[in-house]
Amino acid sequence: MLENSPIIIDRYREATMALGYSGDSVINSVSDVGFMALGFAFARRAPVWLTVTVAIAFELIALFAIRDNLTLNVLMLVWPIDAIKAWQGAL
Repeated sequence: MLENSPIIIDRYREATMALGYSGDSVINSVSDVGFMALGFAFARRAPVWLTVTVAIAFELIALFAIRDNLTLNVLMLVWPIDAIKAWQGAL
């Protein structure tokens, strides 16, 4: 709900590698809601251990593929770490 609010967008710009970030596009926001619904449907039917394993796997895949994931986004918004910012910016 707050993801595209000015306070979060400004904080995201100053604390992360997203220097020119101006908020999510409509298609991104709609996709977020759709995949969240799919995730809840999966979690409702799957055993807890499988749900946790899939969530951790998705986080690790994103971490290694693009050096970014939900965990790093939250960490960098709450407590920015220069070493992580530098690592994310390295090509």
